[in-house]
Amino acid sequence: MNLQLIQSELSKILPYRDLYLQAMNRQIRFNACHERGWSTLYMFMLDGLPIGYAAIKGKNELSDRDCIFEFFLLPAQRKLASLAFQELVKVSQATYIECQSNDGFITPLLYEFAEQIRTEVILFEDQQVTDLKIPDVTFRPYNDDDKVFEHQSEPPGDYVLVWNNRVVATGGFLLHYNRPFADLYMEVQLEHRGKGYGSYLLQEVKKACYLAGRVPAARCNLGNKASRACLEKAGMRVCGFVLEGLAKK
Repeated sequence: MNLQLIQSELSKILPYRDLYLQAMNRQIRFNACHERGWSTLYMFMLDGLPIGYAAIKGKNELSDRDCIFEFFLLPAQRKLASLAFQELVKVSQATYIECQSNDGFITPLLYEFAEQIRTEVILFEDQQVTDLKIPDVTFRPYNDDDKVFEHQSEPPGDYVLVWNNRVVATGGFLLHYNRPFADLYMEVQLEHRGKGYGSYLLQEVKKACYLAGRVPAARCNLGNKASRACLEKAGMRVCGFVLEGLAKK
């Protein structure tokens, strides 16, 4: 048995990544790293035949290649996962391993090959249709002449909530994730928080997301209890966490 790891190109690993995405069937947090040229890719070869791939990105800087974040082997070769991952850590000289806890391919390897594992990000998927209502509030697309409040964390979105002729919340969904998934985001004006506007806005953005042929997903920081409550009230549920650890040497 001759197992090799060779640096590769996106076009060559795409057939295997398509299988990975189909098996995952959920939003991939770092999907854009491939499309934007922020990843270095490796192909696993067994006796001269390709059996899977791995991807490395920068943990803190885009130009770095110090963090393993994707790993996939074909079903018949998954018994070689530990051996292949060990070779990956050795060849790539990666300092970090980062993954989604709902990724069954790499998560067990994170616990085997990393230490000081921690998380800061919660992942959400859509769970149910909600029927939230708020009187005297209008949900509609953003207009160029809308006067939008100063945002603190998110960009102004493609949709707004209007109360008393004032924009009190904005939101939308981002499309740089793997199809058919999209990432929800929103921000409520500081003085109008705690009134249910955020959850209502997300509920309506979810509808717009489906009409665009996308499946809503979301994320928030572990310590952001307000955002988590808002997402859950809008029918989203926790489906995982972004895990990170130091690669054992």
